[in-house]
Amino acid sequence: MPADTSAKPFTAGDVVRIASGNFLEMYDFMVFGYFAAAIGQAYFPSGDGASTLLKSLATFGAGFLMRPLGALVLGAFTDRHGRRAGLLLTLALMSVGIVTLTVTPAYATIGVLAPILVLLGRLIQGFSAGAELGNVSVYLAEIAPPGRTGFYVSWQSASQQVAVVVAALVGVALSSVLTAAQLAAWGWRVPLALGCLLVPLLFLLRRHLRESAEFEPRTPSDLATILRRLWQARGIVVGGLRLVLMTTVSFYMITAYTPTFGKLLHLPEQANLWVTAGVGASNLLWLPTVGALSDRIGRKPILIACTVLMLLTAYPAMAWLTAAPSVARLVAVELWLSALYAGYNSAMVVYLTEIVPAEVRASGFSLAYSLATAVGGFTPFLVTWLIGVTGNRAVPGLWLSAVAAVSLLSILLTRHDEAVG
Repeated sequence: MPADTSAKPFTAGDVVRIASGNFLEMYDFMVFGYFAAAIGQAYFPSGDGASTLLKSLATFGAGFLMRPLGALVLGAFTDRHGRRAGLLLTLALMSVGIVTLTVTPAYATIGVLAPILVLLGRLIQGFSAGAELGNVSVYLAEIAPPGRTGFYVSWQSASQQVAVVVAALVGVALSSVLTAAQLAAWGWRVPLALGCLLVPLLFLLRRHLRESAEFEPRTPSDLATILRRLWQARGIVVGGLRLVLMTTVSFYMITAYTPTFGKLLHLPEQANLWVTAGVGASNLLWLPTVGALSDRIGRKPILIACTVLMLLTAYPAMAWLTAAPSVARLVAVELWLSALYAGYNSAMVVYLTEIVPAEVRASGFSLAYSLATAVGGFTPFLVTWLIGVTGNRAVPGLWLSAVAAVSLLSILLTRHDEAVG
């Protein structure tokens, strides 16, 4: 179906259609993170529970390694063929990933083929996700009315927070009605099956998207030209990578890793999922609020404030939590980190769309974001391993502070004549 290129303004319904696939991508990743232990037992059984968990988390992270390749290939496709075509393609590939994990039999049934199929599914999903977030962010930036770019783009991340909340609530419901044995045996497949049921609806929503007016006037470039322009903009891409690091590391720390971290602190499993749902709701509140604020006061003041606060407070907060673990302390720490993450991300995403050249905006944004996510996506694995090596359960705070320092340096070094709105 050809794109409708009429001048009719975009509506809130268009924003929902654009961000809908982003919801599915994050929902799938969150479910994997929440049920990492059960998925590990199904596909990576061993006598050592810690080893099984690490293998499962490594598979979770493996998908992120494909994101840079997806950003290059699918981002270039989007810069050449349009935002609408790119969003339909990434949704199709994402669907393959979630269906594969849902239907693949366990190791006990088909042996070594099971973890191979699961890994392939994660790699395909990671490949598609490499451009999905960038395509959505760029599309929203290009359709935003003057003076509201920060607010519009914030809904890309907001759709992910809805996925965090929904996945956590599904986890709470399942843990309430199923036994631990049932969850481990087959219950973890239920939320994935629910995600599969959404796929036809999401295709229907995206099928009717129109092309952004900013893309329409440009003559599509061939792939070689896009890649050459991307190479010429490599300094911006590297700077963008450093900018995105704090977003990806802090996001996966406070969402996908929270149920696992809560278990390490010997807190109730259901309470950990409720905390994660609360984090998603907190993020959902802060993202559009601070996104709108960035339209008024600019991006950089918000970016600097959030990175400095993360640098100074992440480890003390984690040390306070692990000194006397409790659900109340977990809530307090997670909500504080949520405010810093969401405040930073709401300004950072739109800032990145502004500094990447228009002719490679989708591919350049996606490459910078996916390279950083390849680091952030391994955060659950990395901090679990660090805790095991050091015996210090507060070490995730040091990792957060380190990436905050890197992102702060990038903000201070980035030259950009900021135009709010």
